[in-house]
Amino acid sequence: MPLPRDYAGQNCSLSRTLEIVGERWNLLIVRDAFLGVRRFGDFAAHLGLPRAVLADRLKSLTEAGVLASADDGGPGYVLTEKGILLWPAVAALTAWGEEFYAPDGRRSILTHQADGGPVDQAGRCADCQHLVGVRDIVLRPGPGLKAPAPDADPVTIALMAPHRLLEPLLN
Repeated sequence: MPLPRDYAGQNCSLSRTLEIVGERWNLLIVRDAFLGVRRFGDFAAHLGLPRAVLADRLKSLTEAGVLASADDGGPGYVLTEKGILLWPAVAALTAWGEEFYAPDGRRSILTHQADGGPVDQAGRCADCQHLVGVRDIVLRPGPGLKAPAPDADPVTIALMAPHRLLEPLLN
């Protein structure tokens, strides 16, 4: 019997949030959307989840207003403003994972688009001391990122190069 998708009896904002982003795969889909993944097939290949599960998760994130159909005429999904507001949580969880579960070093480095300075966990550029919004962050490969396998998916290969968050990763 599958677990229910809601937290019946819990009347708090965190439980409501977990009903949306706490579902298995949902936060990784949101992460990939920040990375610039848009197309169904690219999400499926990069995450390695069954297509039926991905379709269900994309539908639930769209219904929740976290994702929307790309409005630039291109195929796929983009984060809504509501979804973009998840950035501090995604960044904090990623930084925590990089600190405690990246034995070979950080797999990614966040830098400020304007001056190339590293962005700390609080979102501040070490060079200019400005708070950097997600739209002005460039993700760069870190020392712990391993070269992809020859048969790696296109998203994994594309992430080997610096890339501005929220910009389409693949054309």
